[in-house]
Amino acid sequence: MRTIVAALALLLLSMGRARAGDPFEIQVYDGTANPVGVFGSELHLNDWATGHHNADPPEAPLHGQFHATIEPSLGVMPWWELGAYFQTAVRADNGVMDWAGAKLRSKFVTPPGWRPHLRLGVNVELSYLPATYDSDRWGTEIRPIAAWQNSEWLFAINPILDQSLAGSGASDGPSFQPAAKASYTWGPIALGLEYYGTLGPVVSALPLRQEEHYVYETLDVVGVAHFELNVGLGEGLTPASAGIVMKAIVGYTFERSATERSVLASHKKGQLL
Repeated sequence: MRTIVAALALLLLSMGRARAGDPFEIQVYDGTANPVGVFGSELHLNDWATGHHNADPPEAPLHGQFHATIEPSLGVMPWWELGAYFQTAVRADNGVMDWAGAKLRSKFVTPPGWRPHLRLGVNVELSYLPATYDSDRWGTEIRPIAAWQNSEWLFAINPILDQSLAGSGASDGPSFQPAAKASYTWGPIALGLEYYGTLGPVVSALPLRQEEHYVYETLDVVGVAHFELNVGLGEGLTPASAGIVMKAIVGYTFERSATERSVLASHKKGQLL
């Protein structure tokens, strides 16, 4: 009888297993992309000071991990942007910077001017992480994007589907990981809220206590051309969430100003004459 009960318990646990939300990139996509030929770069920083103390080997516990991720990007077409992530981590158990994997992404969006306020898109990622940070190692993400924005308000939603491509998680099916953002612009800054969740496999959602739900209070600097700054403090809302999380994103787009483009065009014209 005990053997049967144990087998049933293992079955239920395997049905309830879910890929946790991405602890390296905590960001809601708003449907924008780099202009054609323009290079950009972001630095993602986050600190899981109160993360989980336990993890299933070979994964390391999230508690005390500090993550730093560099994300270069390039505008290919008005509706297409390519990017990559190079991830590092400092863990509480060793205190040294560790390589934590890489990702490639391709983002497709509606081109500028398609609608006055509405933007749509989808981002597709392929990832490889060391087993210390994801026991399944290989994974992919499909991130639909919808955003509405005017001079004061921004609303964005990303109903993310995350799928393991190897390991025990590959048979679970895609995990539903919704993200959303609402912010209000006040002068050079925008104050807002961001939400991130992990609800478990689409075919068998987890009980609420096992789901991860976070709300972040955020501040964005929006009044500096080509510069991006997003900082936030997140709180986990369920027992499965990892407590308090601090995050920051610093970015810059290497795009010439209108004046610089005009001077460059005049210079080229003069050379031709």
